[in-house]
Amino acid sequence: MLDRWTSRWIQPPLTNMAQIIAPYCTANQVTVAGFLLGMLVLPLLAYELYWSALFFILLNRCLDGLDGALARISQPTDSGSFLDITLDFIFYAAVVFGFALARPEENALYAALLLFSFMGTGASFLAFAVLAKKYQLTNPHFPHKSLFYLNGLTEGTETILFFVLFCVFPNNFPMLASTFAVLCLLTVINRIIVGYFTLKRCEQ
Repeated sequence: MLDRWTSRWIQPPLTNMAQIIAPYCTANQVTVAGFLLGMLVLPLLAYELYWSALFFILLNRCLDGLDGALARISQPTDSGSFLDITLDFIFYAAVVFGFALARPEENALYAALLLFSFMGTGASFLAFAVLAKKYQLTNPHFPHKSLFYLNGLTEGTETILFFVLFCVFPNNFPMLASTFAVLCLLTVINRIIVGYFTLKRCEQ
């Protein structure tokens, strides 16, 4: 919901940074580096080192924005987009799984609920993106995205916000995860309705 506004002020500094490092690395290298660093959240969260985990969560998200800016400077590729999106979803799931590992008795059920909702947001997003490309649909709010970015209540900005809250207030993970899961499920419902009727119009 907030991505259309946050992207306006995030993109310029990312583009400037990408121009500086473009001679030294590729977008795919940054994607893989960001993913590997991001996966350190699993052991850190398992041992309840929440502030250290938060550092790597934010580092992963910064590198995720940087790889896209690098790709746009050079030449975006479908293989790079595939790698980026796949590793992003694995990272998102890893953060939630990490909180389940930290306190299984308290957090596991709520982590499972959130992962359940993630399945819906991810599936609705990717399924529509594939068919939107077939019909050459575009979203003017996100021209920098390689796939059609189907809006919802929970997007990248909201995900980062909740991940920060998880780490800052780990004792409240059950309540925060439940809240986030409900918002994700509302996003799924919205995407199913909007996506279905949008594609229905394209078929006519």
